[in-house]
Amino acid sequence: MKVYTKTGDKGFTSLIGGERVPKSDLRVEAYGTVDELTAFTALLGDRMRSEERLCDLTPRLEAINCRLMTVAALLAVGHGGEGKMAPLEAEHVAHLEEEIDQMQASVPAITKFTIPGGHVLLSLCHVCRTVCRRAERTALRASAEHEIEPTALQYLNRLSDWFYLLGRVVTERLGIEETLWRP
Repeated sequence: MKVYTKTGDKGFTSLIGGERVPKSDLRVEAYGTVDELTAFTALLGDRMRSEERLCDLTPRLEAINCRLMTVAALLAVGHGGEGKMAPLEAEHVAHLEEEIDQMQASVPAITKFTIPGGHVLLSLCHVCRTVCRRAERTALRASAEHEIEPTALQYLNRLSDWFYLLGRVVTERLGIEETLWRP
């Protein structure tokens, strides 16, 4: 099978189920942004592997990337593709919530917003957080026009919070001084 098909040369692509849509369709934009998040999450994991104090977190990032592939596929379902993709299990959202609670309990409380920076891994956590928020916004716009699996939207919403807390954990484990926003 060739990587290129030439079927998208005129600006259209196929969704799961065969529906042809413009590449500017919000569903395509949404799953493309999730794809971008998947790449940044992999980069974050690759960088964490070399840091002894953080390498235990890389299996979780790999699991998140598997869930993100499912989210992207659910966003790519078009007419005729209904039922071809298993929904994202609610337990995956609940698991993120549990991890968020655990991470939040493991770091000092803050009363001000934190500003990204201070270490490349912390900055990458915030890149993942912000790309995740963009993916969620795009998926929400797509859901206003098309039926989108609700757990996919919930997962993206929780995941941005998860990346924020991951950044705080990275800060704590590496002994980075947090930069707090002082308006």
